[in-house]
Amino acid sequence: MESATPEPQDTIVEIVEDSSAATFPEAEHTETQFTRAATAAYRRPSLDFLDDTSEDSWNIFLSKCVPLHIHTLQGNWKAANEIFEERPELKTAAIANGWPTVLHIAAGTNHIPFVEELLKIIDGDAMELQDQKGNTAFCFVAASGNWRIADLMLNKNPSLAHIPGGNGMFPVHFAALQGRCPMACKLYPKTKEAFVDADRELLFFTCIKTHNYHLALKMVSDYKQLAFARDPDGNNGTALHLLAKHQKPLDSCCRCQGHQNILVKTNPGMKHHIVLQLVNFLWTTITEKIDSRSKLIDIINEPSPLLFDAVKVGNVGFLSELISQYPSLIWEVDSENRSIIHTAVLHRHASIYNLVHEIGPIRDIIVTFEEDGSKNTLLHLAAELAPRSQLELVSGAAFQMSAEIAWFKEVKKIMPASLIWKKNSGDFTAEEFFTEKHENLRQKAEGWMKRTAEFCMLISTVIATGVFAAAINIPGGMNDQTKDPNYLNKKSFQLFAISNAISLITSATAILIFLSILVSRYAEHDFHMKLPGKLIFGMITLFISISCMMVAFGSAFFVTYYHCSRVVPDLISVLAFIPILLFIVLQRSLWSDLFRSITDYYRRALFKPGKNILYVKSKEGNVRT
Repeated sequence: MESATPEPQDTIVEIVEDSSAATFPEAEHTETQFTRAATAAYRRPSLDFLDDTSEDSWNIFLSKCVPLHIHTLQGNWKAANEIFEERPELKTAAIANGWPTVLHIAAGTNHIPFVEELLKIIDGDAMELQDQKGNTAFCFVAASGNWRIADLMLNKNPSLAHIPGGNGMFPVHFAALQGRCPMACKLYPKTKEAFVDADRELLFFTCIKTHNYHLALKMVSDYKQLAFARDPDGNNGTALHLLAKHQKPLDSCCRCQGHQNILVKTNPGMKHHIVLQLVNFLWTTITEKIDSRSKLIDIINEPSPLLFDAVKVGNVGFLSELISQYPSLIWEVDSENRSIIHTAVLHRHASIYNLVHEIGPIRDIIVTFEEDGSKNTLLHLAAELAPRSQLELVSGAAFQMSAEIAWFKEVKKIMPASLIWKKNSGDFTAEEFFTEKHENLRQKAEGWMKRTAEFCMLISTVIATGVFAAAINIPGGMNDQTKDPNYLNKKSFQLFAISNAISLITSATAILIFLSILVSRYAEHDFHMKLPGKLIFGMITLFISISCMMVAFGSAFFVTYYHCSRVVPDLISVLAFIPILLFIVLQRSLWSDLFRSITDYYRRALFKPGKNILYVKSKEGNVRT
């Protein structure tokens, strides 16, 4: 049994550097993992049983190596040990193509008892044998993420963690590449002293790419020069460039154990998530080591402007960490003279656009920026059609059109009056530009709305016909003498009468609502509130109509069959609710979009001028700037 690992204690680390340590020492090694792989001593297992030119070797391979391979994969130690007793040399020989030994195969199978027994009969040196690609068995263990097997092997041969495998990569690299975060976190302290700069940088960037932010933060806190390192496989960008492009930046693979978690004080406006701590630490390190603004801008703009990379994917947490520490970044523009706010509007990221409400008088200047060449204002960018990825977040062309109109109206609120009617180089005002860019979407929205209204009206008509017929053909029949319903005084009959009447009224109301949608003009402004409002009201009345119809159906069964068997009406009443649940579940996204499009609450939730992210008072009462 593996001993329980105690939960690491969180440690708040204040980032305070002595100015005398403003430069980093030169790397002591120039060796890379690839040059090391080319010059390292190669420990090859015996290949005697893979020689197919010898009939004896071939027979042994078929009769011993193949069964041994199968037994190892199955974790059958008893059968494998019988082969070892007959052929002891197979303990350290290659038994398959690619030159894996039994330990190589067992290492990746998670058969812990098998590995325990195998380690008892081989020595520590045999554990260092490499396959055809140069990988030791421990590399396979690291890639599989089984720490119990790794611990067994390290107890017998502690040097395994320092022996590089294929391409000169250490076992910890294999663990990181496979996303085995706990394994990587545990191997890092055992391996870091053997690293040269290239090894360290490879592991650091691999951790960021696989979302192992805990280990990445630990590494950069140990070696601050990693904040300036460039990833040759990532377009030569820094770690900040990689983090800026993460579309789901708050996804983290695990909570690593084996070392203390370093909690860096982050922007109070954002949650203290590990990735934001990493961003904060990297940014703080860079700003403290750089002695001029021009050098800082060069770092964040090469090979691509990371601020705008973050805006394009909506990475508001990343931006908040940088801008809250270095407010002048809000003035940065891209190659087309677009600010962060302009790019946020163009890519429809409301959380970043809301920063415009926190920058004070600067906003009045930034909103006047125009694109070079096209002369598009901020309102013209809001008039552009949203990227497809953003449009697809809303189901139905009509609600996509509604969201686009909402964006245009929101941006219009902060525009100076003199710029609202300003024309671009194409001689379009922003409203004319909106009409031009959204005509195809408006036509799709019109078609979508008509089809939806037609189908819903058809369903409403069928329901109205059915419940009207049910009102005439009373369940249980009529008394021949009094001409009253036979079960007039039964509660189930009264429930039938009420629910049937409500169903008829609401279905008739739905028919009228959907008819009014079909005869609408479908002008641009109709898609903002009017048409979505009618559709949601029609859908609600249709839902009530369906629900009451099923209640009437169930109560009619009680009236008719309750005296024969109680099981039948009870069962039918339960089953009658299945269509209601399906109507809710299958149309869940439509219901969500309906409510989001029509309610003022949604507008306030999307654009939150009152929620501060950049400059928030900390618990001590100080404003974070």
